[in-house]
Amino acid sequence: MMLEILVSVLALIVTLGILVTIHEFGHFWVARRCGVKVLRFSIGFGRAVKTWVGKDGVEYVIAPIPLGGYVKMLGQEDTTVPNSSEVSASQRHLSFAYKPLWQRMAIVAAGPAFNFLLAIFIYWVIHLTYGINGISPIVNGVSNDSAAARAGLEVGDEILAVDGQETIIWQQVTLQMLSRLGETGDLVLTVDPADSSSIRDIRIPISAWMGGSTEPDPVRDLGIVRIEIPARIGEVLPGGRAESGGLLAGDEVLSVNGERILGWTHWVEVVRSSPELELDVIVQRGGSETGLLIQPALVEGEDGSAMGSIGASVQNTSLAEILPDEMRRAIHFGPIAAIKPALQETWDKSVFVLDSVKKMIIGLISVKNINGPITIAQVAGETATYGLEVYLGFLALLSISLGVLNLLPIPVLDGGHLLYYMIEAVIRRPVPERIQAWGLQLGLLLISGIMVLAIYNDFARIL
Repeated sequence: MMLEILVSVLALIVTLGILVTIHEFGHFWVARRCGVKVLRFSIGFGRAVKTWVGKDGVEYVIAPIPLGGYVKMLGQEDTTVPNSSEVSASQRHLSFAYKPLWQRMAIVAAGPAFNFLLAIFIYWVIHLTYGINGISPIVNGVSNDSAAARAGLEVGDEILAVDGQETIIWQQVTLQMLSRLGETGDLVLTVDPADSSSIRDIRIPISAWMGGSTEPDPVRDLGIVRIEIPARIGEVLPGGRAESGGLLAGDEVLSVNGERILGWTHWVEVVRSSPELELDVIVQRGGSETGLLIQPALVEGEDGSAMGSIGASVQNTSLAEILPDEMRRAIHFGPIAAIKPALQETWDKSVFVLDSVKKMIIGLISVKNINGPITIAQVAGETATYGLEVYLGFLALLSISLGVLNLLPIPVLDGGHLLYYMIEAVIRRPVPERIQAWGLQLGLLLISGIMVLAIYNDFARIL
């Protein structure tokens, strides 16, 4: 437990440290290119851990709380009404406040821009090093009376596209479906049937789709079964309903109450949804089939809901052991070819993040999806243990999120400053100081409220 916490904390520090440094370096680099004198470059908040002055005269600061940073420039606080009391006449050419409007806008926009550039670079590295690897999006099963079954999706159908967007592996199918969270209408799947050469479109009606879910799994929600590990029992706990029902280690569950079990996940769903209900279970034992009667015990889930439990675990089986070669997809890219998918993935994820923010604001999806530092630490720690490719993907997504959120037109954020500069470009003078002060208070209130909500969601998930 302590090791997991340590890994999560270290992963959080490294992850946020990278993102904040890149963001602030964007402001710093463009400011220097525009001839602005930079006074301080700080990474993190709180009492400084280390401070030094570089040969360029800039004070560099590292602080312990990696939730942000800042670049302090000469004349930065004097953009409303530049005056010589803040900056001497001899240094006005080095002052941020005296720079042309387009340069001030470029300096402010550079932070988010560098976050997007980081994401593009990471995705380029991923595509160059790992390519696209995954499982072909071929339907392994369709749950009875599910939305997918009613729409006509069949076993063996390969999902070629979701809403017109090409899907090569299952991960792309899931991500494309996630972009429809909270929406009402038709989800369009373009499929290639196994028994026909005729490609067809399947329309699945959705209504406020999974808007309240904090861990949405759109593929499973539609009743679509991907390649799953078999429902084979690895261990039967003493005194549980599995033992009393006659279930043995090594048994593979074939059907329940006449319905074919499509894999371990399907079997778990059946058990959890059947507390204190007698299940007629057929298992494969050795070379023959055996019938059992198992009654899952009623237990309380993490969210307080009633669910069934039998006291059995899955036999360790990797997808590599059961996945046929024809189901594997691997596409490799050279240094030039990897640029296009890197740009496309950055654009798609940026649109997804922005669309998700809009849906939260108008109430289509739950604000419980707003994550704070605790959740970020947990995810960063988990992805770090999964391998470099997974961690880099998470880092790129977080960098995109930081870039998009910083461009929102909220005072105190980069987007708020850009909004003021756009207004200045129209009215030919800076936004009045009084209005900027009101905006600052409103922005601080909004950001504080979002942070409180994010931290509340973190603790709600833990508790």
